[in-house]
Amino acid sequence: MNFALIGNPNCGKTTLFNQLTGSKQHVGNFPGVTVDKKEGSIRKQEDATVVDLPGIYSLSPYTSEEIVTRDFLIREHPDGIINIVDASNIERNLYLTLQLLDLEIPTIVALNMMDVVTANGGKIDIKGMEKKLGIPIIPISASKNQGVDDLITRAVQMVRKKEIPEKRDFCSGDVHRAIHSTAHLIEEEARSHGVALKFASIKLIEGDEKMMKELEIQEPEQDIIHHIVDDMEFHCGMDREAALADSRYQYIEKLCSELVVKPHETLGQKRSVKIDRILTHRIFAIPIFLGIMVFIFWITFGVVGSTLSDWFSAGIDYLVGLADSGLQTLQVNETLRGLLIDGVCSGVGSVLSFLPTIVLLFFLLSILEDSGYMARVAFVMDRLLRKIGLSGRSFVPMLIGFGCSVPAIMATRTLSGDRDRKLTILLVPFMSCSAKLPIYAMFTAAFFEEYRALVMVSLYVGGVLIGILCGLVMKKLMFSGEPVPFVMELPEYRMPAAQSVLLHMWDRAKAFMKKAFTVIFVASIIIWFLQSFDIRFNLVSDSRDSMLADLGHLISPLLAPVGFGDWRAATALLTGFSAKEAVVSTFAVLLGVSGESAQLTALLGNIFTPLTAYCFLVFCLLYTPCVAAIATVRKELGGTRQAIGVVVFQTLIAWVVTFVVYHVGLLIL
Repeated sequence: MNFALIGNPNCGKTTLFNQLTGSKQHVGNFPGVTVDKKEGSIRKQEDATVVDLPGIYSLSPYTSEEIVTRDFLIREHPDGIINIVDASNIERNLYLTLQLLDLEIPTIVALNMMDVVTANGGKIDIKGMEKKLGIPIIPISASKNQGVDDLITRAVQMVRKKEIPEKRDFCSGDVHRAIHSTAHLIEEEARSHGVALKFASIKLIEGDEKMMKELEIQEPEQDIIHHIVDDMEFHCGMDREAALADSRYQYIEKLCSELVVKPHETLGQKRSVKIDRILTHRIFAIPIFLGIMVFIFWITFGVVGSTLSDWFSAGIDYLVGLADSGLQTLQVNETLRGLLIDGVCSGVGSVLSFLPTIVLLFFLLSILEDSGYMARVAFVMDRLLRKIGLSGRSFVPMLIGFGCSVPAIMATRTLSGDRDRKLTILLVPFMSCSAKLPIYAMFTAAFFEEYRALVMVSLYVGGVLIGILCGLVMKKLMFSGEPVPFVMELPEYRMPAAQSVLLHMWDRAKAFMKKAFTVIFVASIIIWFLQSFDIRFNLVSDSRDSMLADLGHLISPLLAPVGFGDWRAATALLTGFSAKEAVVSTFAVLLGVSGESAQLTALLGNIFTPLTAYCFLVFCLLYTPCVAAIATVRKELGGTRQAIGVVVFQTLIAWVVTFVVYHVGLLIL
């Protein structure tokens, strides 16, 4: 048995998926957490799986997430649908439910947050609603795991008995006549293609070109459908989509007026309105956001984060020292010992030493996300983003980009317009991903000990500002037009769930450690090999004579005008294309120290001055994303040429901006 889990954004869908499967997907308090479909086995049901589909408001294929959901329902033919509905916002949620019933797939409604409704004086006649809709409805509280076992039992029973939703006419008058006239016309085509007749009829009335092609509707039938639609629009006095939506909402309003007693405004809602007067204030919202981010960076890279990293680094250095002593005691070959200690241990250890910093940062960011504040930031940013031709909805992928560019680029699927999506993909790499944090931490510790937080804020804000400037240029040259309208639900403020915050921390730590012991591990070995041997594979006593130095000398003239023409800086940037953490491991291997070693400042001081160190950070902030991000760009934009274009574009921007920073710095200093 295969179930599709479908619901509106931010209605508790991922929480329910975790309860159904026992998995630990991250649960966020803003729309857009589920970017692609996820699958898991339903607990205590060996023969049942559930697919968590992206949150959508309707089955009209305007966004990529709606297309993913619609295609899954039509092509994969799930045995059943679990439609999660927010009981506290039932009128809006039922719009999707009515569309799902047209598919003629066994459907069960999981009426979530019923505990919130009843606690605030609300009431829903579940039996009456079951009778009106012709499907089973189970009240649940996904966050408290209440009613989930009943939901599983009833859903499995429904599929085994193949309980198709009872036929109901949710539309009336002229819309009703248009649907039935179209259904009569395309009955044979719908049956032969295995598409539910009523669903197909409504899609054709909406003007769905995809359905028209799928059913292979010929030109004479297309003309008849156009006449049917024109007649409906004339009598309804509105366009086709508005007429269908109005007819559905009339039914929902009538249904809810009979069966639903709305709850009082909750204390949480009242509190959220009061807080929003300050946090979404027209003037103070952005300064408050910047102030919060400065505080987070001060905590992360100030006393708390640096102390934790120092302790962790000391532990790593101690273990590396023990390993080195053990290898010397065993009289292991010097070349092999160099590979293990100077290559693997220095490279991987230098990256791992920044694990506490990464975990602490994402602990603080996940608190902001789960509290509901990040949804407000997207709302506030709408006005700013519209200046560059985007809506506030683009802020969600950009926000995810501060964690990792790969899921951020994938998250652009939630954007409605192709123009908005492509422009957002090009701007996401300007958001400083977490992989760059070890680079920032290493250089700020070496050169900007007293101004760590200030340097960090300048980098993050600088990346955003450069992205905005590039967006303005691209809007004029490549992406003319207006952004799509922005609609986003603002959830209540709530106390972040400890499990969700810890889970987010663990996910980031796990991903970081996985990269350290795979990509960085391999990169460290390759770097050690290249810096230990010359072009004839002779072991060198000085790394200046190595293959790595030869490679660096080829690139370094291009970097000399921006302040760091040293071959070691050039090779570090080159290896950073595999993964940004590799920049740190490259310096660690070349200098023979770990990320927070006491020797670090002196050794990096042989390569950089404070000005050139800052320029190096600016270049790392802006130059080409890692190979995984470029592969994702290629997949999302549909071509190698576009991916190469992103690499060239980002690197060129990095060079130009760093050149300006370097030469302005020379004039000032």
